[in-house]
Amino acid sequence: MPDKLNHVDYRWYVVRTKRHQESRLVELLEKQKAQTKNILEIYAPTHTTVNVHQDRDDKQKPLFAGIVFVLATQKALMSFMKEHSQDADMQYERKKEKGERTRMCVIPESQMRAFRDYNENYADKVIVLERPYSDYAFNTKTGEPNEIVRVVDGPLAGCEGYICRFRHGKRLVFQVQGFEPGSWLTVSCPKAWDLHVVRLHNMEGDRLSVGTEKGRAVDLLVGFLQACGYEERTLTMLYSIIDRLVVKPSLVSLCKDLHAQGDTALSQRLARMTGKEAELVINLVRYEHDNPGYVKANWSKLTLRPFLTPTAGVEMDEVKTETELLHKDFTEIIRKVNIKEEAYLPSRQKDETITTTYYAHIGMIEDKDKEEYTYFANWDNFLMEYFLTAGKANEKLVAGTVETVADGTANAEREKLIESFRNYAPTLYMVLTDADSAVKAVQDFKIGEETLNVFAIRSTAQEKDAAKDRLIQTCVRICKEINTTNHLAVWRRYLRTVWLHE
Repeated sequence: MPDKLNHVDYRWYVVRTKRHQESRLVELLEKQKAQTKNILEIYAPTHTTVNVHQDRDDKQKPLFAGIVFVLATQKALMSFMKEHSQDADMQYERKKEKGERTRMCVIPESQMRAFRDYNENYADKVIVLERPYSDYAFNTKTGEPNEIVRVVDGPLAGCEGYICRFRHGKRLVFQVQGFEPGSWLTVSCPKAWDLHVVRLHNMEGDRLSVGTEKGRAVDLLVGFLQACGYEERTLTMLYSIIDRLVVKPSLVSLCKDLHAQGDTALSQRLARMTGKEAELVINLVRYEHDNPGYVKANWSKLTLRPFLTPTAGVEMDEVKTETELLHKDFTEIIRKVNIKEEAYLPSRQKDETITTTYYAHIGMIEDKDKEEYTYFANWDNFLMEYFLTAGKANEKLVAGTVETVADGTANAEREKLIESFRNYAPTLYMVLTDADSAVKAVQDFKIGEETLNVFAIRSTAQEKDAAKDRLIQTCVRICKEINTTNHLAVWRRYLRTVWLHE
């Protein structure tokens, strides 16, 4: 909208007045607004005090007292200040450098919208924290990164922040823009578990990624060994490679030794590793050097690789999406799977959607007499922990919806969602409880002389492709549901043995 001088100069300015005199200033501005086109809007914050977390307690403190925001041209506002308001002053920015001219405090429209949204919708619901936002990125006791989440609905929809533990429970800690340019408030919302949030993948410190690093290194070598035809000798050869590298951590020397002893295909495959893959292997070797016997103790059994891994093992053309690998007792099907995740970069306070290529590994056993096919996915440790639950514990884990809990006040109670599969992993809940579900959780599934806890599906020869797709899609959905909730933390830890997250 053009002003009287025929050019756009509308800005949000900050006007300070005496405490408790805001309404009088607003009244004067409204009268002036009716007489001029160049004062468009006046806004006085509705909440002028906030709860502040200080000295391990929450206290009430004034924050926005004596402040009024005005959307106007500078000329119109200065004219009003000169003629009508003797008890008010314009807010000026602080000088950043010596000799710099002082400038009026101007609030960008986007920042003003965010500030008004905060002040009108949840200023009375949150607690202002004194420490900077970056201090809440890590748990001060464990040193591990705090989980990053985004609120899905309600008055805080769209807010992103850390789930942090305080003396009175867990809170969502996030930032809101202050009323001065470039200023931010660090605030926390109590009762974080009451919020509907999704967990974001922390690209700089996610515990799931860190927790699977050594697993990815072992899986990489296992994939190479199986692709090169070592089959029943895979684990023996894995231990031999690790032992050699512990003594002499040189991949070049290892490749030369393997070539000399006739393991040419493996030597050539290891030589084609990327720098990132080589780093994974060397880090594993360093850990084995400091913790002798680690690899043998944690990888003493090998039937089928974890369901989702970052590497195929066998080399696949870029245009090829699926391949098969024959084993003694089953056929392994390896398929490319692209997974989208909401990711977050804490240092840049930026979130983005990333797509990562993984490889789904499922086994296939053919019953020629019945003309049936059984497809199965390795969820061994995850399902083992599930099968170990019993009685009321299992009932609550699977089917629980709400429970009544004390609200911290006398005779007050409220309902709280139980951290159950039904509430936070609906696909897994369906597989475990629906008798008509095609995909089943099977305990001690027989594969030759070995057993695995698996998700499996049976099919006729005519429907085998559809069954294979269904098993993969179901398992991927379960992985994503468990990984994107900030609940089910225990099960996300077991998920590391199923999904070797990048």
